[in-house]
Amino acid sequence: MKSKVNILEMKRMKKEGKKFTMVTAYDYTTASIVDNSTVELILVGDSLGMVMLGYDSTTGVTMEEMIHHIKPVVKGAPNTFIVGDMPFGAYNVSVEKAIENANRLMKETGCDCIKLEGGAEFAHTIEAITKAGVPVMAHLGLTPQTTSQLGGFKVQGRDLETANKLINDIKAVAEAGAFSAVVECVPSQVAKLMAEAVDLPIIGIGAGPYVDAQVLVTQDMMGMFDKFTPKFVKKYATLREDMVNIYNGFNSEVKEGLFPSKEYSFDIKVDGLE
Repeated sequence: MKSKVNILEMKRMKKEGKKFTMVTAYDYTTASIVDNSTVELILVGDSLGMVMLGYDSTTGVTMEEMIHHIKPVVKGAPNTFIVGDMPFGAYNVSVEKAIENANRLMKETGCDCIKLEGGAEFAHTIEAITKAGVPVMAHLGLTPQTTSQLGGFKVQGRDLETANKLINDIKAVAEAGAFSAVVECVPSQVAKLMAEAVDLPIIGIGAGPYVDAQVLVTQDMMGMFDKFTPKFVKKYATLREDMVNIYNGFNSEVKEGLFPSKEYSFDIKVDGLE
């Protein structure tokens, strides 16, 4: 059985050049499967809005929905570091509200840290939350909660100006006290410079091979989500197709009278039933 990594170990892994991984989970069963694997971190992301709840974006996800999904993941993966996502509206109203919601997420779910989107403009919020005793993972590059401002789901940092902003952003969140950062949809060389600019671990998703760790959404990497597949996703399985075949097989066996057979039935003699 693996032992749960901690923040100091993650920083040491970066220093020693040891890669690690994070995947998403939104329920007890998936979390327990990840807990049996060698993956070090689970992100209960607001991506659950799209892959679990059928929303068109992550913006509509609420604090209540995040808490509802984080709690069973914590129960299912006691040996895995759990990251709880702060949804849109939970931290951008005021610093006081951000601290209140960060405290609530930690207290009500038992997760190991919170994650929030935003760079230098949210450095004061990150600093306040960390000073309040809550570990913070930042999220830079493509920030799904504010894709409308970014022109949609597009690669960020494609020119010198925006690349420089990303490098300044990672420095700002590091100085504010974030212990790590997710960097999403950024050119590989820009992500490399970001990773070299700070001592906190950079977890990439569509950020190339030069960062310290990688994260993928489980439903994407397992081939379960069919609405779209980002360029950076490698499908390690085709579970959607497999599951459809299994459901079809069940349906056919029931209609043909093959299931349930004696093996799956209780043939118990009940005295006097005649």
